[in-house]
Amino acid sequence: MRTIREFEDRIHINSAKGEVPGFIHLSAGQEASAVGICMHLTDEDHIASTHRGHGHSLAKGCDVTAMMDEIYAKRTGLCAGKGGSMHMADLSKGMIGANGIVGGGVPLTAGAALKSRIQGTDRVAVAFFGDGALNEGATLETMNLAKVLNLPMIFAMEDNGYGEATPSSWAIGGQPLARAEGFGLLARALDGHDFFEMYEEAGKVIRDVRAGAGPAFLHISAYRYYGHFEGDAATYRPEGEVERVQKEKDCLKIFRTRALAAGMVTGKELDDIEQQVIGVLDDAVEHARQAPLPNAADLVTDVYVSY
Repeated sequence: MRTIREFEDRIHINSAKGEVPGFIHLSAGQEASAVGICMHLTDEDHIASTHRGHGHSLAKGCDVTAMMDEIYAKRTGLCAGKGGSMHMADLSKGMIGANGIVGGGVPLTAGAALKSRIQGTDRVAVAFFGDGALNEGATLETMNLAKVLNLPMIFAMEDNGYGEATPSSWAIGGQPLARAEGFGLLARALDGHDFFEMYEEAGKVIRDVRAGAGPAFLHISAYRYYGHFEGDAATYRPEGEVERVQKEKDCLKIFRTRALAAGMVTGKELDDIEQQVIGVLDDAVEHARQAPLPNAADLVTDVYVSY
């Protein structure tokens, strides 16, 4: 979680300096959701993400330096500089791709889940998507398909309160859990600010899905600290809302308080982790700045499966 936060904060700062090309959507504030789920997954399990996919990618095990290179559009990036921030992927880690299309990753995840079912493995597939994607036909159709085919799939809806600038409380008719239950999915509401709840409850659901219980839906309450995209003034949010959430519901603060109280770690251990993460991100940013850009010949590579 600390790595994701530092990663996103660095991009926020360096994007404002003009170092980072393209549109950037940051997930700072939503770390507990990604980590709480992905800690139960292996490289053989699959996830698909959204335009706000850095956190999911890091939680699934994608390399920090290669991701930073990708965001800087460098040849050494995770996707050779061709995917950028919104289209991060690493099949070796089971990360089948972030997606700039709202809800676009959901049916792709169903494909991975179908493969698992056909092959008779216990692999699961997780589709991360935002509250805006719950109103997309592809998402709802995939819920129906997943139930009909009894796919080992988890629909992880991260409701950060806003579909771009529109409050989810206004845009979603009825309750998300009721929609999922209408398709016959196992449905749970989780507090995405609380890592321990995310880890424990999501873990139970993932174990059930692995065991053949069928698809499940998680309605995860979360919050993004930055605007919808870098450069978004976010004037649609009430004054003081971000500061209140950061003070009262920050997942890193909650983790630290509970972990220290339970004697799981010491303050020094957490401080040391933070310093280690800062060093890793220092190195990653410097590597991205110095890494080579793609060249003209790269335009015709990785376009087709075979040539």
